[in-house]
Amino acid sequence: MINQTIDKLNSMRLRAMEQEYRRQVELPANAALPFDERLAMIVDAEWLAKANNRLQRFLREANLREPSANLENINFEPKRNLDKAAVARLADCACVNGQ
Repeated sequence: MINQTIDKLNSMRLRAMEQEYRRQVELPANAALPFDERLAMIVDAEWLAKANNRLQRFLREANLREPSANLENINFEPKRNLDKAAVARLADCACVNGQ
């Protein structure tokens, strides 16, 4: 029955659910969890995988010059003449949210 379920999840392209289900079957501690909790963990794994895939697709489609750039790695060397306070204000996205 486990193999049939795994095959069905694969045929429906629910890879993250299939992986989480396998993980739960392999770990005996999961048997003690209630059904609702185990199902929630399986659904959460698929939801998170789809959200991450969507984000990766958006980043690819954005054609960013530096796709791995992030606020934590900004170089504030004096020669760059960047204002830390201005960057912090932009980082909180208040200007985008209309606050």
